[in-house]
Amino acid sequence: MFGVLAGLPGGAVVALATDPPWIQWAGHTVVLGAVLGLLFGEHRQSGGSAFSVGLLIGLLDWVTWTLTLAPVLEGDTPSWSIAVAVARFPELVGAALSGAITGLVFHALSIWLPPRPAPQRAKPHVVIVGGGFGGVGAARELDRRIGRGLDAHVTLISDSNFLLFTPLLVGVASSTVEARHVSAPVRVGLHHASFLHGRVTSIDTQARSAYVSAGKEGMLRVPYDHLVLAVGGVPHFFDLPGVGEHAFPMKTVEDATALRNQVLGALERADLEPDPAEQARLLTFVVAGGGFAGTELVAELFDLVHDVLHLYPRLHGLRPRFVIVHAGERLLPELSPELGAYAQHKLGGRGIEFRLGARVSSATAEDITLTSGETIPTRTLAWTAGNRPNPLVRQVAQGAAGPVAVEPTLQVPGAPGLWALGDCARIPDPAGGFYPPTAQHAIREGRAVARNIAAVLGGRRPVPFRFGGLGVLVSLGHRTAAGEIGGRRVSGFLAWVLWRGVYLSKLPGAEKRLRVLADWTLDLVFPRDIALSTTPTTLTTLTDVKKVNRHA
Repeated sequence: MFGVLAGLPGGAVVALATDPPWIQWAGHTVVLGAVLGLLFGEHRQSGGSAFSVGLLIGLLDWVTWTLTLAPVLEGDTPSWSIAVAVARFPELVGAALSGAITGLVFHALSIWLPPRPAPQRAKPHVVIVGGGFGGVGAARELDRRIGRGLDAHVTLISDSNFLLFTPLLVGVASSTVEARHVSAPVRVGLHHASFLHGRVTSIDTQARSAYVSAGKEGMLRVPYDHLVLAVGGVPHFFDLPGVGEHAFPMKTVEDATALRNQVLGALERADLEPDPAEQARLLTFVVAGGGFAGTELVAELFDLVHDVLHLYPRLHGLRPRFVIVHAGERLLPELSPELGAYAQHKLGGRGIEFRLGARVSSATAEDITLTSGETIPTRTLAWTAGNRPNPLVRQVAQGAAGPVAVEPTLQVPGAPGLWALGDCARIPDPAGGFYPPTAQHAIREGRAVARNIAAVLGGRRPVPFRFGGLGVLVSLGHRTAAGEIGGRRVSGFLAWVLWRGVYLSKLPGAEKRLRVLADWTLDLVFPRDIALSTTPTTLTTLTDVKKVNRHA
């Protein structure tokens, strides 16, 4: 268009100064300008360059049109003799002048008129579903890469606006840590990525869209180019009679708070209970699952109850009962047999009972029954005996049970643009097994999937995930712990200090580290907080406690 406009002034000037019809001159001069525009495009040229190129095009126009095409159209034979050239010399001057003027006008227009903006290519959209260690780790890594030039939109979607530091969740249940101190706001760590507070209800892998329930906003459709599935797991009660209604899981802050209220509420009710059998039932606490979570939980609940028992005078002389039920033949199968035996010895020395090689088969508001046939009267059953992938995973895996199988690069086979990690994925390791669903693995899987997505967006190949693990630590209460770090076994007070130091350093943000450190320091000096957010004297069953806690 610049060239057409630029050709008009030159054509008009020459047409007025020459004998041939000015419309003819204007017409083919517009063509001359268009040719100039095609040559230059929208690239700005210097005035001298535009003048010389226009002059050259004018000379070529004189040869092509005046000496060749015009005679043919008039029925004559073209001639390039000197005599004809001399006779047509005025037209040569006109063509050269027209080209030069057209070039100069084109140059002026390119300066005066702004260039047409280049068409904006839609940025690829990366959606991360899940605000746990893996999801937040992926979002923060992509956020950093956007700051360094990655051309992409990133959206993190979670039904919680905070990252829950689950290794310290047991401290919430045992009143050693405030709930808000183990919850880091997600938005604080994101500078370029966006956050959407809502629950993803379905994912259409064909249309590449996630559907989000966002409260009053209704259902939102979020299209994606790449989607990271990091939704973690949910408690699995194996459809055991009564377990889902009466067991207390340990997955969320609400779960830990509900369990804390139940334990302290049981003490309050036992203090008022005249029936010795009911009193014993209230003072019996059962934990299902003898892995890391269950072992730490039973140890911390034991410490909580015994630390505050002196505040209940009518309970003096009574012995609270703690039972851990585990399907395996030894406690803590994740550790070496020696450390597992050490943990069992320490806990057993305090009076904690073990039911190994047994499972919970059913539960009521008053007792639980084991697969061995034993019935344990209790009002409190904490559940760490099983998890299953989020229901969203089953939909993505097209009905297959269990975590979704992924390639070593964390890509979901047969679903372009879909990635999965953490508890909801089965990630193969080089040894032929699968990586464990731990926090340290999820964090690094999140970073790895972010790097692989950035590689794919940059036209490079993704690389397999590799991580050997840093070690494992388990708190055993009474300021003792056990673990394996770098192939070395550690236990006792030193391991407990190491446990606290490691997890304190891993907390996201200096503020949260200081707050948790303050909680731990106060716990060394003052008794644990036993304030309840429910009224325990009105509660009659575990189901009642859970209902009140959910609405408190």
